[in-house]
Amino acid sequence: MIERVRSWLLERNPGVDDIGLDDDIIDTRLIDSLAFPELLLFLEHLTGREITLAPDTVVSFRTLRGIRDKILVAPSESVSHD
Repeated sequence: MIERVRSWLLERNPGVDDIGLDDDIIDTRLIDSLAFPELLLFLEHLTGREITLAPDTVVSFRTLRGIRDKILVAPSESVSHD
């Protein structure tokens, strides 16, 4: 499923060839405040559930790894790397 997210981002950034799992998609401006709601809706479509934004989940949107490990998994399956 993360490949679908990567493809979605690449489609919106034609000058970018690849996005690594740990690339900060906000700092690199692959996603901005105007496109963030679109990303959120896309992720909700992929997961089939509403994604609630909370302080502990917002940081997960910065990288594909965070999206994969914290957003795309079922809430009870969240991966922890602590």
